[in-house]
Amino acid sequence: MIGEGPVLLSYGAGIAHITLNRPEAGNGFSIALMRALQEAIMTVHGDARVRAVVLSGTGKIFCGGGDVKEFASKGADLPNYLRMATAWLQVCVSGLVNLEVPVITRVQGAATGGAGLGLVCCTDLVVAGRSARFMAGGTRVGMAPDAGASATLSRIVGFRRAMDLVLTNRFVDAAEALQIGLVSRVVDDEALDAEVMVLARRIAEGAPQAQSATKRLMWNGLGRGFEASLPDEAREVARLSGTADSLEGLQAVIARRAPQFTGR
Repeated sequence: MIGEGPVLLSYGAGIAHITLNRPEAGNGFSIALMRALQEAIMTVHGDARVRAVVLSGTGKIFCGGGDVKEFASKGADLPNYLRMATAWLQVCVSGLVNLEVPVITRVQGAATGGAGLGLVCCTDLVVAGRSARFMAGGTRVGMAPDAGASATLSRIVGFRRAMDLVLTNRFVDAAEALQIGLVSRVVDDEALDAEVMVLARRIAEGAPQAQSATKRLMWNGLGRGFEASLPDEAREVARLSGTADSLEGLQAVIARRAPQFTGR
């Protein structure tokens, strides 16, 4: 375990665990938390041991958005504080998108506000407990979507539904979140940890270069047209076909056995 502050980082079996650790504030985002989160992301980045990342929060909820008590305490200086806070938040969500390994978000309780919902939208797979709830929350406090949600949310759930969520700030329960594609899986609360680890281990056993290329292509494809995506796909497939993992994967299919990927 690295650190005992607002973000914890630990490793095991090819999986890095990044944990928001401000349960007394609902894991609400402050500048100190965002700095710690970015440090954890950069520590994981390029670490050859890591093949998957699990992002979670301690306590009863995943993330309640920005720390509204801290925001309110800034008074007239709030715009300056939020300029800095928003810059750090953008660095964090960009870092998660650009990590070379898949990121799995574990959601218990609530994922609300720009930070909470934004983290859900900028990660690759999301496993939610059945009691989880989601809310945009920006306009509720006279603000607007951040953490990239103005770009990601509509691509995930569709423009009309995204507009409904960000303008009404209504809560979305886990069942609806699954139905609209906001999360990948929903499980009973008591099975949440086990399901996340099963998924993380499955990702960690995959071919690292292939998964990294796939993640990059999928995220880049969000902002591109169909034709513009084809050359990148062709280049990646050709490059990957020359790796040892590709040959191992082909041989494993022929031999009807599980592949043993090494990242080469």
